[in-house]
Parts: sequence; C-alpha cells; structure tokens
Amino acid sequence: MKQIFFLDDSGPPFGHMVLALGGYLGGFDGNFLWNRIGAEYSSNVPVWSLRLLPALAGALSVPMAYQIVLELHFSHCAAMGAALLMLIENALITQSRLMLLESVLIFFNLLAVLSYLKFFNCQKHSPFSLSWWFWLTLTGVACSCAVGIKYMGVFTYVLVLGVAAVHAWHLIGDQTLSNVGADVQCCMRPACMGQMRMSQGVCVFCHLLARAVALLVIPVVLYLLFFYVHLILVFRSGPHDQIMSSAFQASLEGGLARITQGQPLEVAFGSQVTLRNVFGKPVPCWLHSHQDTYPMIYENGRGSSHQQQVTCYPFKDVNNWWIVKDPRRHQLVVSSPPRPVRHGDMVQLVHGMTTRSLNTHDVAAPLSPHSQEVSCYIDYNISMPAQNLWRLEIVNRGSDTDVWKSILSEVRFVHVNTSAVLKLSGAHLPDWGYRQLEIVGEKLSRGYHGSTVWNVEEHRYGASQEQRERERELHSPAQVDVTRNLSFMARFSELQAQIHLLGNIVIWVSGSLALAIYALLSLWYLLRRRRNVHDLPQAKEREDLACGSSRVGVAGALSYRCLAALGAGWGAVCRWLGSELPPVLPDGEDTLPLPLPARTHLPNPSAPCGPAAHQRPPVQVPAPEERLQRPGGGLVLLRMPRVQHAAPTHLRGQVTLAT
Repeated sequence: MKQIFFLDDSGPPFGHMVLALGGYLGGFDGNFLWNRIGAEYSSNVPVWSLRLLPALAGALSVPMAYQIVLELHFSHCAAMGAALLMLIENALITQSRLMLLESVLIFFNLLAVLSYLKFFNCQKHSPFSLSWWFWLTLTGVACSCAVGIKYMGVFTYVLVLGVAAVHAWHLIGDQTLSNVGADVQCCMRPACMGQMRMSQGVCVFCHLLARAVALLVIPVVLYLLFFYVHLILVFRSGPHDQIMSSAFQASLEGGLARITQGQPLEVAFGSQVTLRNVFGKPVPCWLHSHQDTYPMIYENGRGSSHQQQVTCYPFKDVNNWWIVKDPRRHQLVVSSPPRPVRHGDMVQLVHGMTTRSLNTHDVAAPLSPHSQEVSCYIDYNISMPAQNLWRLEIVNRGSDTDVWKSILSEVRFVHVNTSAVLKLSGAHLPDWGYRQLEIVGEKLSRGYHGSTVWNVEEHRYGASQEQRERERELHSPAQVDVTRNLSFMARFSELQAQIHLLGNIVIWVSGSLALAIYALLSLWYLLRRRRNVHDLPQAKEREDLACGSSRVGVAGALSYRCLAALGAGWGAVCRWLGSELPPVLPDGEDTLPLPLPARTHLPNPSAPCGPAAHQRPPVQVPAPEERLQRPGGGLVLLRMPRVQHAAPTHLRGQVTLAT
C-alpha cells in the first residue's frame, strides 16, 4: 500500500496483490505495523475489506468441490459428501476467516481442476464451441493464478498438464480424427470464424495448438504480468532490498539509489570503490579489511602469515572502501582526464583506511586449507615479498575492450603470480575474525560461479593523496547527478532466486486411510491382472485406474489436504467395492476344473484363413463337482470366474496341481 519493495519467501506476488486489492477497496492507507500476532487493529485498518476476498474464496471452494465430484461422474450423494467435508474442515474455515493466502490458493486450485473437467466433457460433444474455448482458457488462467499465489500451486499445474498430455496422446490416436482421407467438421467459434471443414490432420493440429496456447503460453504470460505489475507498484526502497543485487537496489527509489545517484559510471585508476560479492550467500557482504592480523597459530596447529585480515563483511562500513591503483604509478587519485580500467588490465587493490594492498601467497587459508590465504600485505622485513598484482576479468563483457563499470559490470580478480581467483568461501571465521566471512584464493576455479564474481556498488573518484584527507573523503564522498534504470527482465530474473493449523483429525486420518486402501486395492487387482485373472473388462479397468489416479493427483495438488484425499480415496474405494467385484462362486467354491490338454497341436496348414478362422465356439464351464483324473493320480484345477466367453488362444487363469 505504501509502494515499498518487499520480498516474500512464500512465493510470487499475486496473492499479496489480491489482499492489497481488498485493502484498497476499503480505503486502507498502509499505516499499520504487522509485527505482532494478535495485536489490536487501529481504527484506520478496514478489517472487513481485508478479510473479504479470502472469506469469499473459502466459501466458493465448497460448491466447487461439489461440482468437481459431479464432473467426475459420481452421484449427487457423493458430491454432497465431498462438499460437506470441505464445509466442516476447521483448518479451511480458519484460513478463510483471516488475511491469509491459503484459501485463495485452494480456490484457484479447485477452479483449475473444475475448468479442465468442464472442458474435457465439452470435448466429447462440442469441440471448438464457445464453452469449449471458455473452459480451456479459464483452466490456463486458474493455473497461472495458483502458481502466482504460492509455488505450491505448481502441483495443480503439473496435474493439469499431465492429464492434458494423456488426453492429447489419445486424441492423436483417435481413428475418427486421423483416418487418411476422412473429414470431420470442426466448428471454430466465435461466429466470426464460422464453420469450416478440415482434414483430419489439420483438425488434430488445431486441437493440440489450442491446448498449447491455453495451458502453456497463457500461464507464462500471466506469470510474467504479475511480476511486471508488482514491480511497477512497489518502486520504493525498503528493508528487503538489502538481499538483492546492487543493480536491483539502484533501480529503487531511495536507499542505495539515493547513495549511488550521480556516481561515476566508469571505474578509473585511482577510483574509490566498494566491492560486493555477487553470490550473496550465506548473506550479502562486501570485501573488507581492518587492522587486526591473522593469529600466528590456528586452533588446529597450522601456522599463518600473520598478515592483515581480509574478510567479507555483511554491513556497510568505511573499512569496505578500496582504491583501484595503477601498479606502474604511486598515485592514489584519479588523473585528469580519468584513465578507465578495462578487461585484462593489471591492478592493485589498496585498502582505503590502512593503505595496505590486497595480497595472496602460498599459505593455506584459515578455514579452507586447500585454498590460499588472502590478506593485506604487511612488510615484516622477512623473506615473504608482496604478491599484490591482480588481473581484472569482466565476466559479462561484450568485448575484450570493455570498460569496468560500477553497478553493471561483474568482475573477477585473478592473482597474477598464482592464478588464484578471489573468492568468498562462505565459512564464518572464529572470534579472532569477529565471525566475519572468509575470503580465499581459489586455485581450481572452473567456469562461472557467483562466489568468485564481484561488482562495484559505491564508487567515487579519489581526489586526495594525503591519508587524513582521504579518510575524510571516504566518510563523506561527493556525488554528481547521473541516473540509471534496470530493465524489467533483469529485475524479474533476480526475484526468482529468492502459522501452523490443526485440521479436523477425523477427516485427515480417514482420508489417509482411504488413500491407503485404494492403493492396496489397485495393487491387488494389478497383480491379479498380471496373473491373467480379469475381474473387469480391460477398458473399464484402465478407466477406473486412470480416474482414481487423477483423483489422488487432485489431493496432492491441494497441498496434501486430506479432506480432498478423503473424497478421492473413499470415492475410488466405494466404486471398487460396489458393482465391480467379480461374481462370487456358489458353495464357497473358488476353483473350477477344466481338462488340461495333453499336448499343443500345431495349426493345420489346410485350415481356412480369414475372420472365420478366428471365430471360437463358446466354452461351457463344467460343474463344480467334476474333476479331471490324470494318469498318475493327480487332479487338475483351473481358477477362473463362472462366465461364458470365447476360448482364448492360451489358458486364462491360474493352473494348480493338487495331489
């Protein structure tokens, strides 16, 4: 409401924009600190309007659950049961009453599933009709809104894409659409398209293209649109922008933009700079040094160079300033005209407050023994000369003659003597290092990694050669008036890097139990089918397995809400336990005898060919009391249902030998 930039770790900004819309409609000005749960609201907070949209979304979830069960071709009683479970779920009721995003997320999850089911049912009788286009487009919009609220919405999106992919695969194999030479009437509405006849291949292509646009293109465009609107609305600096890159912070009004506004763009020899690590993990930090030195002996017994410590400090400090020095000159000021630093130039980095140069040598780092120690060189008049030359490499350069630029350029510093790269290891130094982050020289640096890349955040042209004047200059640098903007795509790419409720115990436990029963039943019938015992027609079996799997997917898409799992699991269980179990044999008999042929005869070459050759007479199942007595005294029993069917080319059932 105050247009201050914020970053929420729960996901994209669309959900917060929905809540802000309710506050805007109620006239909320944003002047309230949401820093304590249970704090009393001031008179300027329109609680009713802020809670309106989550409550509305939670209320609409109940009839949508009813409609989803109906679209899955269950009875009205089953649909009422699912809606009732949603209605009495106390976690959903609590989330709907408060200013939370969960009820809105569940609403768009359900809307996406319902829209796709409506679209699929329209596909059967009126493809390319107005309602067909409406439900297909609404599916993509709802999926994008679900992902735009919280990344948990990806489960719904993946579910819809998976089901749509299976249906598209079946559509390609649909003989009514793909027979060569056949035509089908594909009605393209709205009315401006009229009716036109298409070949089957063109019609299938149009079906696939419509699904790709509605389920892939529209969600991506809307997702980008959420961030575009968010970045337009929140353009002021706030507490969250510290974790963003320097370029992102400089694009916000106030904060770093106020500090860097007008600073020189091109880094020159003699420039005073602060160097921020691009990686920003475990925390954003700047290259730093201070008067303290490394201890002579570490805790593990290893020795050090006893040089001045160089660390990465997560706060802005005057000890973060460095001077870019030309190794061929002694001056620490910018010449007139300034001589810009380019890719491949040799530089020395002189610490602004201590005037000691950044140095590394063949001494193990304190916490990373396989890397080199980085320090500021102190001349102890011993046989350890300074090794303070660094080669500048601009990582995001356009050419090898590019100039080093503040904010925009990402650079690496490669040590000339050892080829080690200046790197943030991320380890926290002990108390002697004030728990700051370790800086090392990494010898084996392969490719690009953010921990070895730095950018200039604050930049000034040095004008004072004397140390005292330079210290005052570093504390209060001058500014000139130049502005820069960061593109939307750069800010969007960077944003991508970045209350406990108890549910109704009866619903959640019974839902989990229903899922377990359904999984066991599915496994049981799959095993029986593998043993050639077909309790159901194969088409019906595939339909039920696909339908049950999709319902389990819906439950997962709803962020593992067991209330949805209950409706899905018990619906599938009841369907299995209803009319689809195999007939029960009389008198407890579960094995039916059939004679086992002594040998398999090869087909007669003179037998007739064609369809008549494949027509088999029905097999009459013998009575339960009949048994086949084999020579040697064995009984042959065949397990199979008591139905009449065409005799297969191989025995259907499980053959067992009993002595």
